[in-house]
Amino acid sequence: MKNNIAVIIGHPNPDSFCNALAQAYTKGARSSGAEIRVIDLGKIHFDPNLKYGYHKRTELEPDLVAAQETIKWADHLVFVYPNWWGSMPAILKGFFDRVLLPGFAFKSKPNSLLTTKLLKGKTARLIVTMDTPRWYYHLFLNKANHLIMKRNVLYYIGIKPVKIIEFNMVKFKKKEVLEGWLRKAEALGVKRG
Repeated sequence: MKNNIAVIIGHPNPDSFCNALAQAYTKGARSSGAEIRVIDLGKIHFDPNLKYGYHKRTELEPDLVAAQETIKWADHLVFVYPNWWGSMPAILKGFFDRVLLPGFAFKSKPNSLLTTKLLKGKTARLIVTMDTPRWYYHLFLNKANHLIMKRNVLYYIGIKPVKIIEFNMVKFKKKEVLEGWLRKAEALGVKRG
């Protein structure tokens, strides 16, 4: 059972539907006895630009140090974010660039393209909203962002399995549908999945 859960909100707007989904998931998980820590990227302070890449160290801001501690602590990571332009918001990408660093998330092997995955043993859930129809996202965009998150980011650092739930065509949905989706997010939290 996943007892320590980190919920990472990747939408910068506190009034977004993503934020409501994150709150619903958190409510459900807490009701089932899970310990929850929330990292709200719209509220923490950091420069999302990895200015020097890995050539020169950029010191972590206090909020990013706390975020790394939360990620280490968590058994399960829940990322709640919108799909914008077929990808994640810039703030979430910047968060990954700054936090998932060598020595924390992975370690290069000498004279090899392979790495040691330093966050093994953790699992993840992606809760993704989009205004794109599901069929278009899957057939024409090849689920690009899902693959990037699952394979290129999370698997690369040892986090698996990664389960995904998407809520499509959000801006076209009636209030009753959105409320049903919030109940679904809460039920996922209860299951800690």
